Amino acid sequence: MDEAILGLLVAPIILFIIFIAPIWLILHYRSKRRINQGLSQEEHASLHELAEKAEAMSDRVKTLEAILDSEAPEWRNRA
Repeated sequence: MDEAILGLLVAPIILFIIFIAPIWLILHYRSKRRINQGLSQEEHASLHELAEKAEAMSDRVKTLEAILDSEAPEWRNRA
């Protein structure tokens, strides 16, 4: 009976060590290496483009808020 319980505990541990752990380590260190390499040229260009779009959106929101403030001064209190 004790051998059966021991077998039920040891088998999954061995399978984990043989199959799951190496794949897990490979994927972990691959992702660490990518993080340390920084952004690629495409990613950097995309980030710059998104930052410009966000700045333009911010300017539009400020303009819309200024228009609303002048036409309906109590609009902020309605929400």
